[in-house]
Amino acid sequence: MIRKAMMTDLDSIMEILQTIIIEMHKDNNFQWDENYPKSKDFANDIEKGDLFVSVRENSVVGFICINRDQPLEYRILKWSAAENEFVIHRMGVSPYYRNTGIGAELIKFADELSISFGVTCLKTDTNSLNTKAQRLFQKSGYNFVGEIWLPGKEKPFFCYEKSLKYLQKKQPLLNWKELLGCMERRSS
Repeated sequence: MIRKAMMTDLDSIMEILQTIIIEMHKDNNFQWDENYPKSKDFANDIEKGDLFVSVRENSVVGFICINRDQPLEYRILKWSAAENEFVIHRMGVSPYYRNTGIGAELIKFADELSISFGVTCLKTDTNSLNTKAQRLFQKSGYNFVGEIWLPGKEKPFFCYEKSLKYLQKKQPLLNWKELLGCMERRSS
């Protein structure tokens, strides 16, 4: 089940984050560290209604932030859509629940949520060393757009996008807009 995150989920999210950081660092991937993301980033996402969690057996096992915020560095790339897009940020799955379809479920949720708002494109980025995320994005229909350099990071970030125009004609399985009552203020 995927639902909007609540402040009471913050401790679980931070526990998952710590296990992800340890795993990333073992792979020499320093996309996330003690400086980013922090608890305040997730708290801000929750306050804005942008953070969603995947729950199994009453425990948070994954998270995804979906909004319209784009890094300034995105402007140097040639995206297929210049407007009407959402961006995926801070997506993670507990290493204990990897390879169970939760990452794909979170991506599908982002698709359906976006479609319910009439959004025609989803964008995201990941560290060039994060091969797990890259495979998930490619498997989920994302296309490589280019690379950017983010301040304070030693490696480039790969950017991806997914056109949702072909999916607009299909009805989402659920009306996420009504069900979650989120992002109204940013859809106009």
